[in-house]
Amino acid sequence: MIRSKKWTAGWITLVTLAASAVCHAQTQTPATPAVGGNASVSASDAAVRVAQEDPAVVKRGAVAFATNCAGCHGATAKGTSIAPDLVRSTLVEDDNKDDLIGPVLRAAHPKSAAKLDLTDEDITDLASWLRVQVYGAAFRQTYVYLDTLVGDPKKGEAYFNTKCASCHSATGDLAGIGTRFDPPTLQSRWITGGGAVRGGRGGRGAALTSDNGSTVADTAPPNVTKATLTITVTLADGQKFDGVPISVTDFNVVFKDMSGAYHSYACADGFPKVEVHNPLLPHVDILKSLNDSDMHDVTAYLVTLK
Repeated sequence: MIRSKKWTAGWITLVTLAASAVCHAQTQTPATPAVGGNASVSASDAAVRVAQEDPAVVKRGAVAFATNCAGCHGATAKGTSIAPDLVRSTLVEDDNKDDLIGPVLRAAHPKSAAKLDLTDEDITDLASWLRVQVYGAAFRQTYVYLDTLVGDPKKGEAYFNTKCASCHSATGDLAGIGTRFDPPTLQSRWITGGGAVRGGRGGRGAALTSDNGSTVADTAPPNVTKATLTITVTLADGQKFDGVPISVTDFNVVFKDMSGAYHSYACADGFPKVEVHNPLLPHVDILKSLNDSDMHDVTAYLVTLK
């Protein structure tokens, strides 16, 4: 299992206490979570197999969790605004055959002082289901996306108009985007600006073959799109070139200029100077402040652009 052990002593204590709140007391009526109550990324059947849990037990545990715990801890135990994430709890991660989760669920609830009405089978089922969620989080190939559309389209439109409309248009470059991608892919693409932040290279070398079988240099101008990373290179004598990077390191700079010619310069005494122009930088900046609610709201809005 992949586990993160980079916890401070205080946080370990907090998480352990959080795990003891694995289910809210049935005598309480919890407040509706403001954040996280509709989380919908769950472990798949593959996670059940990897965790080596009994599918029937896990299925019963899902029902027990939904009945007793999901109202506070979220549908997939990943936490809400009123209760913590149990999947990242070290107590849940280290549990083996209910040895850690079991005693917690049999004890009085820390908030209500009441004991939950759980049988030994209920506790075994719950612990099994929680362990599967840990495996689902640790091994990403076991994820299954049940519902990405959990946001508010109106709030997403307002966010889009504030943060995105200066570069994008719902009736222009994004027209029909809601029909071109499924929701998880669409969410990934708008966050990154169309997949990974790519450089849009113009080619790596003389690797073209002519009709007679000879190799000729690739001197075609680079294909520059609105997402292409470009650079301005200034030499020690003041000469400047605009182009697309092929390799930029502490030792040399290799690029193709806008006419299609290749250049390679060794780095020495602060030259050549390289100025990077990244048209996807606004997406990078958005990631610094983007929260889950905004992310899902924008996705919910973009899928309406048919």
